[in-house]
Amino acid sequence: MANPFVVNVSEAVHGDGLPVTTTQTGPSPSRIGPEMIALPEGAEVTVEATITPLGSGVLVDATANGTLRGECVRCLATLTPEFSATVSQVFSADDDFIVGAELDDEDRGSGDEIMAVVDDMVDLEQAFVDEMGMTLPFNPVCEPECADADEVPAPDGVSGEEDRVDPRWAGLEKFL
Repeated sequence: MANPFVVNVSEAVHGDGLPVTTTQTGPSPSRIGPEMIALPEGAEVTVEATITPLGSGVLVDATANGTLRGECVRCLATLTPEFSATVSQVFSADDDFIVGAELDDEDRGSGDEIMAVVDDMVDLEQAFVDEMGMTLPFNPVCEPECADADEVPAPDGVSGEEDRVDPRWAGLEKFL
């Protein structure tokens, strides 16, 4: 199966100068997202990309759609919300592309480099890793609220009824 984040830009680079739109669907090559909720490795993802030629480079505006998998941090229920993430990335097709001032050695690897078109292909995976890492919640919760809201313990684990044990820690009682 082909990587849906790798997009062929040859038609835009060598074509008539008009934007090209392409859609690809396939399994995610890696897990993308924070610890509690992410697009799992192997999950189906659809990437729709518009490739705009920029002379000796291209601008790729892409949207990825799929289903996330994670857990509610309050009740530990499985979450499977749909997601849509959008990125915009410039790629250089050859050495004549204007990239600005030369980066110092200390600035290399800072993320300010222009990515390159390799064999008429661009890889958007890292752009989506960055985007989803910044936009997905680190502490996802059930929407609109947990199904068993009465069973969810207070944040401090002791408020409310004194004899009620937090179900997340109930298995530890045997060690006391």
